[in-house]
Amino acid sequence: MNISEKIKYIGVDDLDIDLFESQYHVPEGMSYNSYLVLDEQVAVLDTADQRKSKAWWNNLTEGLQGRKVDYLVVHHMEPDHAANIGRMAETFPEMKIVLSAAATKMVPNFFPKQDLSARLLVVKEGDTLELGEHTLQFIAAPMVHWPEVLMSYEQKEKVLFAADGFGKFGALCHELYNADGTLADWACEARRYYFNIVGKYGMQVQNVLKKASALDIKTIAPLHGPALKGEDLTKAVSLYDTWSKYEPETEGVFVAYASIHGGTKEAALKIAEMLKEKGCPKVATSDLTRDDMGEAIEDAFRYPTLVLCAASYDAGLFPPMHDFLWHLQIKNYQNRKFALLENGSWAPSAGKVMKEMVESMKNCEIIAPLVTIRSRMKESDLPQMEALVDAVLN
Repeated sequence: MNISEKIKYIGVDDLDIDLFESQYHVPEGMSYNSYLVLDEQVAVLDTADQRKSKAWWNNLTEGLQGRKVDYLVVHHMEPDHAANIGRMAETFPEMKIVLSAAATKMVPNFFPKQDLSARLLVVKEGDTLELGEHTLQFIAAPMVHWPEVLMSYEQKEKVLFAADGFGKFGALCHELYNADGTLADWACEARRYYFNIVGKYGMQVQNVLKKASALDIKTIAPLHGPALKGEDLTKAVSLYDTWSKYEPETEGVFVAYASIHGGTKEAALKIAEMLKEKGCPKVATSDLTRDDMGEAIEDAFRYPTLVLCAASYDAGLFPPMHDFLWHLQIKNYQNRKFALLENGSWAPSAGKVMKEMVESMKNCEIIAPLVTIRSRMKESDLPQMEALVDAVLN
């Protein structure tokens, strides 16, 4: 993970974590990336989560080889990257903490027992930090995905330090590579990461992509996941452009269902079967009562059309489906088509609530007809379900 002889990787893998941000399943762990620039002056780029402070500090000490740190560059104040700012300030009393103006307001919130105000060096868009042969050029990246975020471009090695942009779930030790050295499957966990962590802020990501397009970038170094070069970098930038425009990535249909006693599930899987039989290029399904919510959000953004199948509950909508749609709302979901199937034993109500929630999303269209089943799918329901499938595919 070293960028060069002068830009060293000092980050750490976390193989013990089960939930990232206490909500996203990470069966292959996480990486907390951090870099050390060794020049006439020494800069540390970000720290690590408190969970792995000991390992990170060991990497820092080994990398410094007795040298002192002149600058700590804080691209992002979130605790998984900034937990060691206080200890760094104590250990290196001459060190300056380089950060955005917005980040200065967060420092006393996270480190209330230390007065670090005299140590802060505020930088803005276009400012540079000269370390010798290496120069960091700062890029403002507000709301990707916090308001204080900076990225930096190292001019000599042509490296974009991208904060949480271009990150992914998974520890670096689990990364798989093809025979040609390219990453085997970067997009899968990068996609889930993007839509759940950054996805709400597509316009802000577009702004950063425009800034990046003016730079000669050879390497993208995110705060989570592997550094990207060559073909991997090109593909990642292309995907980020698609994702941040809220455009579908893959042709096909996503069928998401929330079933209480199995009747709605049976109908949803029948719709998925019909879609496949009628030539739908890809059909993905998710049981919202059991499957990972992060995966469901990822698939919702991946495909152009969603089929929602849900049971009625308490004169409203079964909570797992309500939770799913609420997640889409807060992630600024838009530009998609929806088809709806509701189930209700005596007073079907799921369709009305789903329709209201979908209509609150930007540029989202509901495909007719709304299908209603009563308790269990019957032969008499099949023509209406087939009509819905036909409407989805047309």
